[in-house]
Amino acid sequence: MASGKNKNQTSLALHKVIMVGSGGVGKSALTLQFMYDEFVEDYEPTKADSYRKKVVLDGEDVQIDILDTAGQEDYAAIRDNYFRSGEGFLLLFSITEHESFTATSEFREQILRVKEEKEEAIPLLLVGNKSDLEERRQVSADEATAKASEWGVQYVETSAKTRANVDKVFFDLMREVRKKKISESKDKNGLSGKKKKKRCCIL
Repeated sequence: MASGKNKNQTSLALHKVIMVGSGGVGKSALTLQFMYDEFVEDYEPTKADSYRKKVVLDGEDVQIDILDTAGQEDYAAIRDNYFRSGEGFLLLFSITEHESFTATSEFREQILRVKEEKEEAIPLLLVGNKSDLEERRQVSADEATAKASEWGVQYVETSAKTRANVDKVFFDLMREVRKKKISESKDKNGLSGKKKKKRCCIL
């Protein structure tokens, strides 16, 4: 079933995921925990890193490509390029830092602007990291859930340290990405009677 349906170098579907969020919220820690099953506490990222891993998604072999934008938050042009290349986004904040939660709205606006798509069409999860630091919590689960439902996305709390929900957020996001690709290919093949999705032209 997986043969030849993708134009990748391999026949495996490739899902491109971008880690987005303020510095210090645990983007790298979450990525490294997912990739290598290890918790790196003092990781000082200065440049973006890309990781690729073969996983089984609902019985199908696929590849996930994760771009950790660490250290690039302040370079708008670079960040826009990353956002443009992404198919799905994990929008992270730390539950121990309210400022990082506030910043997620701005990051989301930038993603919407760069992708030039209807907001409900962009696969995105809101992720509250560092759930193991409950005693230092500044963002309540209710507040974050309200924000996620306002955006029409899922909210999940994770801990890169204890590995809580780490696989869940990556796999749930891949499912969203896959769903979008399936519906787009249906549109392209004219299976849906809807008007063709208009492509944005690059200036």
